[in-house]
Amino acid sequence: MDTITQAGTLEAKLASIRAAAFTQVMLNATDIVGHPGGEAAAVAAVRSSGLRVTGFQVLRDFEGLSGHLHAYKVDIAKSMLKMCRALGSRVLLACSSSSAHASGEPEALKRDLQKLAMLALPLGIRVAYEALSWGRHVNLLTQAWEIVQDADRSNLGLCVDSYHAIANGGEIGAAKEIDPRKVFLVQLSDFLWQETRSPQDRMETARHYRVFPGEGVHSEQVVELVRILDGNGYRGDYSFEVFNDDYRQIPLATVAERARRSVKWITGRIGRRTLPASGYRATSNSRR
Repeated sequence: MDTITQAGTLEAKLASIRAAAFTQVMLNATDIVGHPGGEAAAVAAVRSSGLRVTGFQVLRDFEGLSGHLHAYKVDIAKSMLKMCRALGSRVLLACSSSSAHASGEPEALKRDLQKLAMLALPLGIRVAYEALSWGRHVNLLTQAWEIVQDADRSNLGLCVDSYHAIANGGEIGAAKEIDPRKVFLVQLSDFLWQETRSPQDRMETARHYRVFPGEGVHSEQVVELVRILDGNGYRGDYSFEVFNDDYRQIPLATVAERARRSVKWITGRIGRRTLPASGYRATSNSRR
């Protein structure tokens, strides 16, 4: 599970996730730097929880900048990579830029992602690049995949997010063309209405109104995405990327149980039983 889906302290979230039979957790930087005991106490809580960290997020607006803005973001990236390593996470999530100051020049985007991958390499960290559906220049899964291929770095791959693929007009089929070895993380969620009509609408829905697969109106598309990835040979991690204001107003155990039911719902719909149904490798996620 992702800690952003629940309210409460980091320790309480980790305990409820573990109690619901999940074995992994997706963490946000705010979980760590916002801990009242400081970063070291947060890292200790995560390590003592027994949960493996699926990934750490999220580096925003990194690519396409120049001059002092680029230097600033490189410093931010270095700090996040340091925290990522301290937590034992092997994956840093980086979202496509929505900055008005970012260039859309393909060579600039490729060069910056190559630099990020090189910064992560000595730390043993992989960078999962995700196309936000409201990204300024990269907002499609196909665009993100093209840049990752052009950048050609062993530790640079994709994060495939079902919400963005569906909200941006239905890119589920695009997953068929992606090398499963370059998919570093898959994030699953649904939402409650049929369409999002503008970038602002997509952003608002993404940050406040997602639900677990099986609870929304696009659940069959979520299942189809999992089927495609599974059929391609993807055997990596799945995370629930569920931002929902209502979930943060109900008990942690109730939210974790909803996530548990969603795992069973998904695995029950997939013909090939390669997805884990007990000792869940699925995780639940944080805000971007």
